[in-house]
Amino acid sequence: MPRELRLNAFEMASVGHIAHGLWTHPRDRSTRYADLDHWTGLARTLERGKFDGVFIADVSGVYDLYKGGPETAIRNAIQIPILDPLLIVPAMAAVTRHLGFGVTANLSHEAPYAFARRFSTLDHLTKGRVAWNIVTGFLDSSAKGAGLTRQFAHDDRYDRGDEFLEVVYKLWEGSWDDDAVVADRERRVYAEPDRVRAIRHSGRHFSLDAIHLCAPSPQRTPLLFQAGASKRGLDFAAKHGECVFLPGAKSDAAGVTADLRRRAAAAGRAPGDLLTFGSLQVVVGRTAKEAREKFEDYRRYAEPEAGLAQFSSAIGVDLSRFDPDAPIGEIRGDGIRSLAQTIGVNGDWSVRQLKESMTLGGRFTPLVGAPEEIADEMARRSESLDLDGFNLVRTHSPESFEDFVDLVVPLLQERGLFKADYSDGTLRRKLFGHDRLPQTHAGAAFRFRAAGG
Repeated sequence: MPRELRLNAFEMASVGHIAHGLWTHPRDRSTRYADLDHWTGLARTLERGKFDGVFIADVSGVYDLYKGGPETAIRNAIQIPILDPLLIVPAMAAVTRHLGFGVTANLSHEAPYAFARRFSTLDHLTKGRVAWNIVTGFLDSSAKGAGLTRQFAHDDRYDRGDEFLEVVYKLWEGSWDDDAVVADRERRVYAEPDRVRAIRHSGRHFSLDAIHLCAPSPQRTPLLFQAGASKRGLDFAAKHGECVFLPGAKSDAAGVTADLRRRAAAAGRAPGDLLTFGSLQVVVGRTAKEAREKFEDYRRYAEPEAGLAQFSSAIGVDLSRFDPDAPIGEIRGDGIRSLAQTIGVNGDWSVRQLKESMTLGGRFTPLVGAPEEIADEMARRSESLDLDGFNLVRTHSPESFEDFVDLVVPLLQERGLFKADYSDGTLRRKLFGHDRLPQTHAGAAFRFRAAGG
């Protein structure tokens, strides 16, 4: 019996996301990123296609490493300008009933107290359909925007992240009892004071003595997404993540997934506590010929140099300084180590070869074909790489998602690989069968915990 796949649309509140340059295509509408109708229309399309969620990536800095400045990023709209993704979620939630919303938020320059309220607010307004993609940041430009001289070192970011999570778990899980709100009009008591408590925390990075400002939301702690793939990142994901994104559907993804599951088991978590997702970029047509023609059409508008600029900042090394035809060799940056390893493992790659591989302006190799070919490959990757689902990367907006919904989803449903309809309840209930963090999760240790600690 094949596993039922989970699907998220992989988006960004900006003109450019990963398929750089395609905003110049005459039919592309990504320049409408600041129009609410753009996002509500996408939400309706995805719910029509029974997508589990829309995953909205984010950065809080500028890609300014390539060629020593931000000019390439600004010229090519490489994730700049960009909106705050949290603010577009309520509008999308208002026009849908089931679609989930995964929002990336960088904890490295956040205050846990204010951050916890924002996500509790979203969880209330979406009726429990919000998820947080936990990232620790990698851009020096983001750190400088927060008043620092540079980003924290790789492993230090995760150490700080562990403490950040501890603080927000205490706020979400321990400040209010489930029955604190009584709304008793006759007694004129809205909430029982003895069922609400201050959270006191004194640690290396954070200090807190405060009551969480929000009453318990449907999920309390939002569903947790994570994408760590370095050794330290996998430890972090195994401890905190419920849905874990792998670097891509590569040949070694099965080994990464097995390693992740071993680490989760060592942390006391159950096998069913994790769902794994690969990234998938699709160009689909009604026939293989039509798909190939569409791909070649898109390719004429792609800008691979923009992909190099983004990749440079992501790995923490300016690739413009390399001889374009010499082997890159091992990368020793302090950015996203799993991406750097894609070059380090293939140390004979040159910058020119890397650029030529970015056929649609980014680091993903698109899957091009008729619906049957796309469905076959998704099933194959799910089985061989032990993936529970995919993040479908935006290429052409809105065509890439509309084509997938109209052409691929019905075939996946026909084959029993995708749900025919939604189940009711919160996003966590839809994916895991329960509303709150399970007892095996690290955050559950802070549930209804008295003040202190």
